[in-house]
Amino acid sequence: MKQGYATKRARHMGPPPRGRGRRRGRNVEPPATTTDELKAWFAGNVPDEWFTKAVDIRFDRDEILVTGKLKKPKLDKGGDEKLAAHARAEAFREETRDQRISIAERAEATFIRKVSWVVLVGDVEVEYTTAAAPVMTRLRMDERAVLDTLIDAGVARSRSEALAWSVRLVAENESEWIDKLRDAMTDLEALRDEGPASKS
Repeated sequence: MKQGYATKRARHMGPPPRGRGRRRGRNVEPPATTTDELKAWFAGNVPDEWFTKAVDIRFDRDEILVTGKLKKPKLDKGGDEKLAAHARAEAFREETRDQRISIAERAEATFIRKVSWVVLVGDVEVEYTTAAAPVMTRLRMDERAVLDTLIDAGVARSRSEALAWSVRLVAENESEWIDKLRDAMTDLEALRDEGPASKS
């Protein structure tokens, strides 16, 4: 698959200098990347002994979410599996803290996105650090009224919380449609990569 200029630049030259490129608030626009590229990068930087299989990667314009699966603790019959799972996740967090910070700093310098970590121990999922990115938008009166209704009904405490609730509701009830949109965008990106290379 062909790589865009921004991706090559990020890998070989690091983040663009301050004051150049599109800006997102105080941050530089992150370079284009793919899940496969991120999986390969983290496979090369995360020690093989940390997780039972390759890490799962999700990302957007603000964050790279790295999820790894830990080996389940051995317990006698009747042992508290959830307590043991949380204890293992916390032990892993403390033992790998410095190395995870180092990996995250290198990834953030390369991909211009915050790196967050999640571990799975059996059915238990533990988040270490996850980003909550602010999203600014302008809403007209009817749209603001929807958020205010959610506040008045006690569903949310503020407009920002009501907006986040609305986004979660769409994600839960329209997940199939959203997946189709993502697949369509992936197909479009693949078609672009298959096209003729632009001449400099």
